[in-house]
Amino acid sequence: MKSKYLKKGKEKEIKEVDGKLFRLLQKSDKMEAIIAELETDAESDRYCHEGEEIHLVIKGEIEYRVGDEVYNMKAGDTLWHPSDISHSAKNIGVEKAVYLTVSTPPTFM
Repeated sequence: MKSKYLKKGKEKEIKEVDGKLFRLLQKSDKMEAIIAELETDAESDRYCHEGEEIHLVIKGEIEYRVGDEVYNMKAGDTLWHPSDISHSAKNIGVEKAVYLTVSTPPTFM
């Protein structure tokens, strides 16, 4: 197995839509790592797909919905969930929210 090193600012892919920015950091055949930035009041679409995810809030405050469950997350909080349950994130803070998502398999970007 060969390592993959990525310097800051050299993201593999960037998606930006309506106050939401997603930066693909790493991707293999089995997983991907994405940094998401949500402007105040910005909300991701609801997603439902195969796999599982872990989220780590780096900055700000987000409301993360997984099915009927709602989690108010702040910097340092983590959440794991199966991806086949409908899920979304919304910035509920007063500043830009930033979080890392690691998912398997790589289906988002």
